[in-house]
Amino acid sequence: MIDPTAPLPKYLQLRAILLEMIEQERLGPDAPVPSERELCRRFGVSRMTVRQAVDQLVAEDRLRRIPGVGTFVARPKVQMPKELVSFTEDMRARGLRPASRDLGARTVPADAEIARLFGVDPGTPVHQIERLRLADGEPMAVERSHILAAFAPDLPERRTPEGSLFRELQDEYGVVLDAGEQTIEAGPVGDADAALLGVPAGSAVFFLLQRTFSRDVCVEVALATYRADRYRIHLGLEPRNGVPGAWRAR
Repeated sequence: MIDPTAPLPKYLQLRAILLEMIEQERLGPDAPVPSERELCRRFGVSRMTVRQAVDQLVAEDRLRRIPGVGTFVARPKVQMPKELVSFTEDMRARGLRPASRDLGARTVPADAEIARLFGVDPGTPVHQIERLRLADGEPMAVERSHILAAFAPDLPERRTPEGSLFRELQDEYGVVLDAGEQTIEAGPVGDADAALLGVPAGSAVFFLLQRTFSRDVCVEVALATYRADRYRIHLGLEPRNGVPGAWRAR
């Protein structure tokens, strides 16, 4: 209950109570939160106090508001991996069930931008594979992979849409992906990807560009759109050049 004599403000006490309810799974993911009126009655506080507590939890991504519908417990965010790993392996490691919806595959000549990212001549054949990636049945990302056709000539025909491209490249073609780099930007999602991800057009997403290498040769260029409401980015910091007080991201 709320203690009016405690030094902690009432809205922070209520926030702690709601957070405890969430963490003990009395309010599971997507569960509706009691209305402001119900919380006021149950805990003997004003509507302003309830609003402050709920606003705090929304800002912390523990709750989410749907205008005109209500407030619900947010699903836990998935942290972007900091090592080279496939989506399939990453989701399994988190205890989630990975799946893919095939959006098509074809072999096309690389345009100028894709060719530049690969470091090859424009017109070089690349396989373009589009998939909707899901975890526990929920859309997480739209992924468009480009793979140099020379490394896996018949990949579009032999691939398993539900499987890991990294694993197939290794097992079927002997291509071991041993390094990679990512660029991540935030922005609004377009209409087409919004429909696939099941979010309103204009919602915040992460745009990911990944180049993956095998023996210093770029084999894959992936362009992906990740739901920002289901992902977060975490960076560790370490001293720069060993000098205390000078830090850099890793």
